[in-house]
Formats: sequence, C-alpha cells, structure tokens
Amino acid sequence: MFKKVLIANRGEIARRIIRTCKKLGIETVAVYSEADAESLHVKEATESYLIGKPPVAQSYLNMDAILEVAKQSGADAIHPGYGLLSENANFAKRVEEAGIVFIGPSSDVIRAMGSKIEARKTMEQAGVPIVQGVNNPISDVDEAVKIAENIGFPVMLKASAGGGGIGMQLVHTEEELRKAFEGNQKRAQSFFGDGTMFIEKYIDQPHHVEVQVLADKYGNVVPVFERECSIQRRNQKVVEEAPSPFISEETRQKMLDASVKAAKHIGYTNAGTIEFLVDSEQNFYFLEMNTRLQVEHPVTEEITGLDLVEQQLKISNGETLNVTRESLKRNGHAIEVRIYAEDPVRFFPSPGKITYLQLPEGDGIRHEIAVESGSEVTPFYDPMIGKLIVFGKTREEACVKLANTLRNYVIEGIKTNIPMLLGIVTHPQFIKGVTTTNFVEEYYLSK
Repeated sequence: MFKKVLIANRGEIARRIIRTCKKLGIETVAVYSEADAESLHVKEATESYLIGKPPVAQSYLNMDAILEVAKQSGADAIHPGYGLLSENANFAKRVEEAGIVFIGPSSDVIRAMGSKIEARKTMEQAGVPIVQGVNNPISDVDEAVKIAENIGFPVMLKASAGGGGIGMQLVHTEEELRKAFEGNQKRAQSFFGDGTMFIEKYIDQPHHVEVQVLADKYGNVVPVFERECSIQRRNQKVVEEAPSPFISEETRQKMLDASVKAAKHIGYTNAGTIEFLVDSEQNFYFLEMNTRLQVEHPVTEEITGLDLVEQQLKISNGETLNVTRESLKRNGHAIEVRIYAEDPVRFFPSPGKITYLQLPEGDGIRHEIAVESGSEVTPFYDPMIGKLIVFGKTREEACVKLANTLRNYVIEGIKTNIPMLLGIVTHPQFIKGVTTTNFVEEYYLSK
C-alpha cells in the first residue's frame, strides 16, 4: 500500500480522504492556500504545505506548485478528491509522467469522458442508450437552429466541456435559441477554455439517476447500485439518496448492466459514476460520466458498508476488487443534503465567521463537514461547508431522521441554506419519492 498520499483538494473531501488514509496507516500531505491556513484539513494531515494565494488559479489549480510539494514531501500517490483538478486530464497526465500514482482513471479516459460530445459517441458505440441529439460540434447559431428544428423543440443547448449546468440552457423556440447560443458559448469558453456546443432533445420531467461503479486493473467492474439525484437547483444537486425511490428493480438491473458495459468499453479503472436521465416510462439515457469520486458518495457507503475511498486506494495500488456484483448487498436507505453558506432567500453566498457550531448526533447521523466554531468561510471557494447524511432501515425512517436533524443544527454567524433544505425534505412530493429535476422550481421556489 502507499506510504504517503498527497490530497490535491481542500475542505470536507480532504478531511474525508485523510480519515481513510489514517485507518489504513497511510501518511497524508495537505496543500493549502493562504485563506485556508487554519482549516481543519491542514491540521489533520501528517504534513501541510502552503501553495499560494487564495484564488484557486494561484493555489488549488496550480499544478506546478502541487507537483513540487509531491516531490518535496515524497508522496507516492495523489488523490484529487472532486472538483478542482479531479477531472483535469492534463493534471493526471503530469502526475503520471512524474512517476506518481494518480488515484483515479488514466488521463486518456478522463480526456475522452471530459468531452460530452465524445462521451456520447463512445456510449453509443458501447450500446448504451443516449438522448436524441448530435454527436458533432455546432459551428454557429444558424446550424444550431436547423438541428433544433429537425429534433423538435424544446431542446437542451449544452457545452461539450461543461459541468455544473454551466453553458446549458433549455430553449423552447428559435428566438430563444438565437438569444441563448452566443451567451452560453462565451460562458463555456470562459469557464472551461472550450466553447464547443451541441444539442440534445429535452426530456420532460426527468429523474436524474446515477450508477456508482468500481473497476480494477484486471477487467473486473462492479456496479455499486444507484443514487437518485433529481432534486437540483440551477442544475446543481441539492439532495441525493440511495436507493432510488422511483425506478423498478427491472430498470435498476438494466441500468447496472449498461453501466458495466460502458465502463468495460472505455477500459475504466477506479471509482466512477455513470449518470442517466430517466423518463416517466422508466426509459433511461446516458447523460455523462464522472471520472472521480462524487460529492454524494457517502449515501452509497451507508447502504453497502463499503469505504469507497479505501476501494480507490486499493485499486490504484494494483489490488484486485474484493467485492463482486453477486456478493454486494444493499441495506436500508440513506439521504444526503448539501449544506451551503448561502442566503436561503436570495441564494447568494454568505461568507463570514462561524461564531458557533453545534452538530446533532445520534444513530444513523453522519457529518462530512469542513468547519468548526471560529472557522472563517471565505468568498474564494464554493460555499458548500459540509454534508449531512442520514441512514434509516426504511426511506420513511430516513426522511423523518433527516428533518429532525436539520431542525437541530446550530450554525451562528453566517446564513445557510438549511431552511430551504428543511422545506424540501418535508414537502409531500419529496416524502412520496416522486420528485423530478423540476421539483425545486415547481414546488419550492414557486410558493
């Protein structure tokens, strides 16, 4: 096993990785910006190194600085967490070239799945269902209009290199498309350095269901069940749960089969996620593949008993998967909510000092959090400060536990989205388990 792992990330995911490394007797190296000097992940790692000023471009996205720390500290592997450099093929390639193990898939696979257009082509070749659309870049708005008219409005305009809803917009008419095309193209270029656009048919009232997969270097691929991630705001996930309360067992097995087929076709290794849109008739279509650990991975851990970070480390160390599809069992129900330093009415980030923090404790309650009393939430990074995960023997039990736990959270000094989360998880539509990706706009924000 690795002796020392550098974590090229910050916040709660860095702490999460440190925890598993400690369990396995692996030393850890934290990197941090000037704004994160007093952060918990810095205090908890075996070693910590300052890599730059607060802006991410000068710190957590600074590949040269991170690789220099890896060399200086003697780290033999780098875990990228999620976000930041986790799906940056150039970073993975540089790590590989430096003779350090990148805890994730190969740079070639990351590059192939990083383009939504190329991913569509690849999944079609693998025999995985895809949404009606185009598999080629759209050169200009006139071409986009012709394609949309051929497919039939409404359509989804998407950025090929996009993520988090950036560069993506639902358009209902030619006029809307003409107004949306250039703005989304420029936004994609600004965020990802790639303004390539494409179009897919819009699926009305879809569910967003994803399958977790583990794949070792010997061709073994195990689907670790699915997660429902339909509750979203601005195409960003807000609530995730496992298993999905919507899909049937027949659909579940078909999705697991398709995910194994997809992972094997591209030669995938490590932990990854195949995301699908599911329509009202339970037809499912490939959406994208995330070539990293997901924010919502704890709900899968709660229903299976697996430590997915441990699985990642062992796969990267060249070990054979110690679980099979047949041996893997799921138990109970888990739900995760993302807690943001955010104004719950205007949805603006709410940076500041947390003067007091008290987390509710109890059976089936898990916190993955990046702050404590006295922590400063800065404006430089994503405002998510943590995640609450609850486990119940049944979904009903998990829903009740989640609402009660949220009511007993105490975070003073900053505003948070907890009122919004409480409104969502106590809503009759959520309790019934029938929410789609339109839920927040239709049922929560519309009231």
